[in-house]
Amino acid sequence: MILSALLDLAYLVVTDMELSVEQAAELRELAHSRDVPADLATRARIVLWLGEGRRRKDIAELLGVSLPTVDRWKTRYGQRGLAGLEGDRPGAPREQVPARARARVIALTRMTPPAGTGLSHWSTRELAKYVKRTENVTVSWHYIARIWREENLKPHRNGTFKISKDPAFADKVADVIGLYLDPPGGAVVLSVDEKTQVQALDRTQPVLPVTFAATEKRTHDYVRHGTTNLFAALNVATGEAIGECKPNRNGRNFLAFLKKAVKPHAGKEIHVVLDNLSTHTTPEVKEWLSKNPHVHFHFTTVGSSWLNQIEIWFGILTRQSIRRGTFASVNVLITQIRDYIDSWNSEAKPFTWTATTEEILAKVRLVQTNIKKLVANNSK
Repeated sequence: MILSALLDLAYLVVTDMELSVEQAAELRELAHSRDVPADLATRARIVLWLGEGRRRKDIAELLGVSLPTVDRWKTRYGQRGLAGLEGDRPGAPREQVPARARARVIALTRMTPPAGTGLSHWSTRELAKYVKRTENVTVSWHYIARIWREENLKPHRNGTFKISKDPAFADKVADVIGLYLDPPGGAVVLSVDEKTQVQALDRTQPVLPVTFAATEKRTHDYVRHGTTNLFAALNVATGEAIGECKPNRNGRNFLAFLKKAVKPHAGKEIHVVLDNLSTHTTPEVKEWLSKNPHVHFHFTTVGSSWLNQIEIWFGILTRQSIRRGTFASVNVLITQIRDYIDSWNSEAKPFTWTATTEEILAKVRLVQTNIKKLVANNSK
């Protein structure tokens, strides 16, 4: 009876205690900080809300805790202040991961997994097992994931690259970049290319809209209804695109499209950026160029289609219209491409090209140097 009375008295004293402005500010900082454990933030929120006059029952329900828990941390705070909210952590002190283990994780992540592992790339769990096996140091996959976030390492992702071996690489880069950043006055710059073998894919069952489980659903299998080839030109200054679908990609179809692309700009100097495809240099095309000296071809370097701005537009077209599309025939595919071009041109804006010739050449030289070092190290 005496013990019960003392506990009741202690509870009443704590409940009646009002928080000062400083105490409320400290608790509010703990409750909303991202740098403290979640359990500590919850305890601070319990005390803060009690100090604001909220009912114990409401606090317990909002935070998903029991009434004794609310009473416990209110009492602890009344007895010891913020230190009372830290609680008593059971068990021995946590053993820190050796610094060499962190360095090892970073070094392994930046290398291809050893041949004996049979892995093409690291995952957090596989790397944790490998470190345990080779270094006899136990690290969790959560620890490795945190290191990857801190060091901005993403071994689960990959990309592609290609170093151009064009002997005139620097000159061609300067030529094309010059058209983007400082085009001749009064001239028109067109970026031209073909997107070949665009497939008209049809799903075997109807596509379910977003309302089904909050995401659009489609079958994994499909039926091919044929392909088309998209010839396209992008006006670098305005962002407007012109496109035409053809059943075949050849010099004749390219020349026909080229005539259509330059026709709206009659009387102006026209500079056409394009790649080194053989269909762009057929005898018929060369003959047409000789009769139209106001049209000038500027070829990108071999293996560097990224220099051509129309490739950026092709990527956008693929993501927004083609990749997730369902087409019952090639004609349906062509119609959608035409509709997309019309929609694009209604609010066309040019791409903002910022990379200078010097920046591109410096980056390429750096990549070439790193590749040479990598090859030399692997040959040892």
